[in-house]
Amino acid sequence: MVHGLEAKYFGKIKFTYLDADDPSTRDFQRALGFVYQPEFYLVDANGAVLMKWVGYVTEEDFEAASARYLAR
Repeated sequence: MVHGLEAKYFGKIKFTYLDADDPSTRDFQRALGFVYQPEFYLVDANGAVLMKWVGYVTEEDFEAASARYLAR
């Protein structure tokens, strides 16, 4: 799901992947409030978390949230 959205929103949304098993990402995980995999975050250009999904998120839910923030 995510990779298809990454292609669809290329140039509008930057997708970044975090390896939750990599110890070097622990500080970033704590800063985000990471709970468990999978988690998805919609973060603005200033680093503010706009939306957070813990567990599975549908493509439709992700696109609806993204569209609201892209329209700003």
